[in-house]
Amino acid sequence: MIRELFKINPFKRTPRIYKGSDNGTNCGNPASRNSRLSTAASSSLPSSSMSSFSMLANKRVLIDSILKLNPWYLAKQNPVMFTVEAGFFIVLAVALFPSISSEFVSQNQIFYIETATILILTVWFATFSESLSESQARARVDSLKSLEKEVPARKIVHGKEVVVTSTSLKPGDEVVAYTGEVIPRDGLVNEGKAFVDESMMTGESNPVFKEKGDHVIGGTRVASDKMVIEITAEVGRSFLDQMIGLTQNATRPKTQNEIALTILLAGLSIIFITVIGTLLFLAYSLEYRVDIATIIALLVALMPTTIGGLLPAIGISGITRLGRDNIVAKSGKGIEAAGDCDVLILDKTGTITEGSRSAINFVPMQGYAEEDVGQAAFAASIHDSTHEGRSILDLSEERKYIPPLLEKILAARSIEFSAETSSSGIEFVASKKVRQLNEEEEEEFREIARTVVGGKDTDTIDSLEEDIDHASKSKVHDMLLDLDREGKQVKILKGAVNGVLRSAHPGVNMAELKWKAQEIAENGETPLAVSVGDEIIGLIVLKDNPKENIRQNLDEVRSTGINTVMITGDNQVTAQVIAEEAGVDEIMAEAKPTDKLRRVVEEQEKGHIIGMMGDGTNDAPALAKADIGLAMNSGTAAAKEAANMIDLDSDPSNILKVVKLGKQLLITRGAITTFSIANDVAKYFAILPALFMVENPKLETLNIMQLQSPETAILSTLIFNAIIIPALIPISLRGVKIRPETPEKMFLRNMTIYGLGGVALPFIGIKMIDMILSLSI
Repeated sequence: MIRELFKINPFKRTPRIYKGSDNGTNCGNPASRNSRLSTAASSSLPSSSMSSFSMLANKRVLIDSILKLNPWYLAKQNPVMFTVEAGFFIVLAVALFPSISSEFVSQNQIFYIETATILILTVWFATFSESLSESQARARVDSLKSLEKEVPARKIVHGKEVVVTSTSLKPGDEVVAYTGEVIPRDGLVNEGKAFVDESMMTGESNPVFKEKGDHVIGGTRVASDKMVIEITAEVGRSFLDQMIGLTQNATRPKTQNEIALTILLAGLSIIFITVIGTLLFLAYSLEYRVDIATIIALLVALMPTTIGGLLPAIGISGITRLGRDNIVAKSGKGIEAAGDCDVLILDKTGTITEGSRSAINFVPMQGYAEEDVGQAAFAASIHDSTHEGRSILDLSEERKYIPPLLEKILAARSIEFSAETSSSGIEFVASKKVRQLNEEEEEEFREIARTVVGGKDTDTIDSLEEDIDHASKSKVHDMLLDLDREGKQVKILKGAVNGVLRSAHPGVNMAELKWKAQEIAENGETPLAVSVGDEIIGLIVLKDNPKENIRQNLDEVRSTGINTVMITGDNQVTAQVIAEEAGVDEIMAEAKPTDKLRRVVEEQEKGHIIGMMGDGTNDAPALAKADIGLAMNSGTAAAKEAANMIDLDSDPSNILKVVKLGKQLLITRGAITTFSIANDVAKYFAILPALFMVENPKLETLNIMQLQSPETAILSTLIFNAIIIPALIPISLRGVKIRPETPEKMFLRNMTIYGLGGVALPFIGIKMIDMILSLSI
């Protein structure tokens, strides 16, 4: 009932999700958006459009991968592949002009053409993997842009509807949107109530209820009724435009590890070229005849071409996977640090818990009953539009704990919550004549009255008020009526126990109050004190449940060597209970916003890599200082500017996904590097005998794979070297699977799979290719 009441509440409003089949359990909770924007966007497109889009995307991947074969691009971005391409040009020149040298050209022209083809395919496989990973990143922007389209709008001009284009609308214009129509631009609801389908924008499948004063997003669709909307966003500055801009402008940053690895690969390329040059000089001194294609094949075999070809794809795929979770990386710093993160600072509310505390019980002080607490709590929460406030009203209404003087309570002055007082509520002069209720306030009054005394639509406000006043004989009921007769000013407050105690009279039973508050806290619940004037009536019990699977997620994080710290404003007892339930390592209870920065600095001084999230201006210093700073898109501009990542879903628990992804990128890069270096062993046993055994038959003993001939040995090695790159593209894009285990176990497991596997696989692969080539000769 109380949710229906708030559909017409003239005070503060927040959007609500229509209950539907989930019984409202996810009402208004942004963290419940499990479906991602890109998925929602693509699923909203017709299948024929998706098919055309896929064809165009594939065509673009091919074109981009060919354009990336430009030597200037490879010289700057991928020195390993640049070296391979240089080898291709040399072999191609020999294939086209066989008579160019009699000293270094000893094979037939077909062999050189085959070798050149394999070399350029090796480079193309590398550029293709990079283009494929980039296409996945572009697909997200394209899916967002598919929602950004010009639609007809019913603009209100001099009281009449005029159909115009959405791009012609300006801030301040009013439009009407009927059932099934697309909202043309971001705006505020001026008239009407309706459910709006935001699934294509937010991924939330349930329609969201909107009423006067609520914000609506351009591109979403009205699911029921109609609304008059005032346009608030200019063309190109809507919520959708901001999301596209953030995603599109977040250029793929190279992390420090990636830059260091690129420099290392460039250095190795120079070293191997020097080695090959020296080997060529020695062969010439010994009067060994060495073929140019064989020398280049040895160079390619020596170089870690696998990691060189896949390194850009690994980095880009990391950004893409972040994008799928609606997280935009502004720089490489956060992604880099996430892989080395060892301390994670988490807010309790919204990260560890659901972030929506709900009232579950009323606990009276001695001399009062539960009904007294419920009536006082109802009055103190009448203007509180938060989930917490609505839950208190729900519980009071469900138990029929409605206070008297309801008309005056509705019209009373609201006392807003502040950090200084730690309380909120209402203030009114009981006997003072209240202003006449407006239409919406009167409807709200009748809705509340029906839950207590029934009543008909024809009943007057005064008669309903009288019925409510006689419906209860509780102590608070009589107290309020006495105050009304005496004409005293009354404050009805709810808030933190210590905050409400400050306004209580000296004779309050402090021992009883703190004992009962302690009992509530020991159950992992939060106590709020309720007072009428200077008299404390009792406590409201609030419960904020831990998020589903939060313990499992934190266990996985801890297994990788990360220490978790929970920061909360709750008291020590409540914080400890929640920490034990969620599996958090350390807690900071009764913390203030400034404590976040202090804790970040303390941990960094100990040499730790810190990850944290935030959304407020007071979080900005800590976000800027932390190695991984994740800001909520719903947060302030200062927070988003300070952080190195932005979560478009504004889901605090996504910080866990960032850390897991950072670890996965680090492990994937290491695993493929290990594999790339390990599989060079087999290539030496294939190329070295082929290089010299014609001149020195004793080197035949190195041909342990018993390859058919020097020609098939070289071609088999180059073919294996080429095809292993596309074979590993899925792992590069998907990442190596992370298991909940210690770093030592993870290292040993990956060394076994990618180290020993990298040694063994080429022996098998090269031998099989050699056998196939032998059959074709």
